[in-house]
Amino acid sequence: MNTLIRYGKTNLKTILAITLMAISTLDASAQKDVVVNAFKKYGLDQSMLDPMNLRLPTDRTFELKESTTTAGKTKVLIANFNPAASGREQWKVVSVDGKTPSLYESNTFRNARKKPTVDKAVETSFKIESETADNLVISYKLDAASIPKDAGFLKDCRASLTIDLKTKELQQQQIINEKPVKIGALTADRFQITTNYSFDKISKRYLPLKDALNMEAKFLGRAVTTQVETVYSNYSNAR
Repeated sequence: MNTLIRYGKTNLKTILAITLMAISTLDASAQKDVVVNAFKKYGLDQSMLDPMNLRLPTDRTFELKESTTTAGKTKVLIANFNPAASGREQWKVVSVDGKTPSLYESNTFRNARKKPTVDKAVETSFKIESETADNLVISYKLDAASIPKDAGFLKDCRASLTIDLKTKELQQQQIINEKPVKIGALTADRFQITTNYSFDKISKRYLPLKDALNMEAKFLGRAVTTQVETVYSNYSNAR
């Protein structure tokens, strides 16, 4: 999946951690059949519809660089993931703005990354958004009942997958709000997360390369613009 203005007792990193993992499980339904038939038409691998093939791997080590820009100021956090460690220790924050992280910064990051995922879609919501010679775009709504309470705004968002029909691989996933959404004390007119992937031909799975969050919101009537870019790199098998 990543990427994260504090609102109330929950900060933006918590929101991002939830939403970046919000890739739905596509259950069998008449609506899904339309999508499956399109996949068959173009000879696409249906494994990209499996959320386990799109989330961050839990069996590999990798590095993360998270750049958060708000009010013209950028904060850069470097972390790595090691599946061989236990519990919260799997994530280690290496630095924040080039300095040793505080305990608070480390715990905040770890707590955000441990948030549950949203893994169910509304069966009747699947549709083909566009179909061209280059791309196939499908979309669906997230099931409100499966969304954690502090990420309730996701019920007013729509998820989409863009498939490159020339390479027959997933190009990107997006989560975009369909109307202004309430995120704690913030009201976001624009909330969009885009995740780009690379297909690992050896393991035959998709690995997130970059998450980009763009949010335009208001806090007590004042405009707040936030951009978060998370780059994932150096994937390797755990030892």
